[in-house]
Parts: sequence; C-alpha cells; structure tokens
Amino acid sequence: MKKIAVVTGASGGIGRCFAKTLSCHGEYDEVWVIARSEAKLESLRSEIPYPLRVLSLDLSEDRAMGEYKAYLEAENPRVALLINCAGYGKFDAFEKLSYEENIGMIDLNCRALTALTYLSLPYMGEGSEIINIASVAAFQPIPYIGVYGASKAYVLSFSRALGREVDKRGIRVLAVCPFWTRTNFFDRAVNSEKQAVVKKYVAMYAPEYIVETTWRAMK
Repeated sequence: MKKIAVVTGASGGIGRCFAKTLSCHGEYDEVWVIARSEAKLESLRSEIPYPLRVLSLDLSEDRAMGEYKAYLEAENPRVALLINCAGYGKFDAFEKLSYEENIGMIDLNCRALTALTYLSLPYMGEGSEIINIASVAAFQPIPYIGVYGASKAYVLSFSRALGREVDKRGIRVLAVCPFWTRTNFFDRAVNSEKQAVVKKYVAMYAPEYIVETTWRAMK
C-alpha cells in the first residue's frame, strides 16, 4: 500500500515550507500537494525528494472534495500524514467585510479542513498523523479579526476533540497555533487602501521557524 503525505495550502507560506521539509519528519512513497495554483505546486517538484502528485483544487468548492475523494478511492493509499494549511483571514469590522469574505473564511478555514480530515481518516491507521494550522487568535475573541479568530478557535477545539477520539487507533492530532508569521497571508488579510486595523506587529516569525517547531512537537 502506497504511503502518502497530503499537504493543503502548499503553494506558499507555511504549507509550502512543510512540503519542502517532509523528509525531516518521515519517508513517503508519494506526496500530494493541494492548492489553487497549479504552477506554484508544479515548482515544488525540484524541491521535494519524493514523487509529487499535484492537485490543483479550490477547497472552498464542494467539487474539490469530490475530486479528492475520487483520488483516494482510486489509489487506496495509506495516508500517513495530513497537513491542513489552507486558509485565509481578513482584517476589518465584521459588517465592513463582504458576505463572500466572511463566509469564505468559514468555508476554507473550517469546512474544508473538516472535510479533508473526514475523507482522509478511513485511509489512516496506527502511526498516522494530522497537523491542523490554527492560530494564537484561537484563544480569545478579537474584534476586527472576529471571523478569522473564531474560525481558528474551531480548528483548535476540533483538533483537541478529534485527537482524543482517534488516539485509540494510534492516530495523533496536533493543532499548531502560530503568532504573526511572515507569509503572503497579509497580502489578502490587509486592505492597504484603508486605515490599518492592526497598528503594530509586536513579533513576526519566519514560516521556517513555525515548521521546525512543529516537527519537534510531533516527535
């Protein structure tokens, strides 16, 4: 049975860094990378020492889940590692953001993560691992980042509960809660034409640090 790792949000930031450093954590027969940009995913081929399967999917769409399910059914792999990195945030007052922006955060940060996990679990067994990217924003309500923070609170709570449920199967679940991290997340989160909601970033971590710390935590 083919042993695979699945990484969502692999086209940039923390997800891409996870994909590039998988060999630090384990050995895999194939790596499945998921994001919207096929070109960015294809560029990983020269940076990952395992066969790469590129799945250019928009995880906010139901169709994407159907395609992922079909790939699993066709290949019947052992999903040794699932890393849910896909997500985004928007910083502004709730009522000033569009309907699409508010609901979109919930769809990608919560719904897609839950769906990917649900579809992958039947292909997991003892020794399999799930890494879900939450945020320090998960720990308290944050005005002007309200929906994003609430979506990450869901990820944290869901991960903790699921970890207890699947522990008896030998499956481990880790929720990672980074502080501000230097990625293209801010290109989408912040509207440069408006007054900044966040006045000062007291720290800004490199994605490599977040990933390295996560690998240590999983050990």
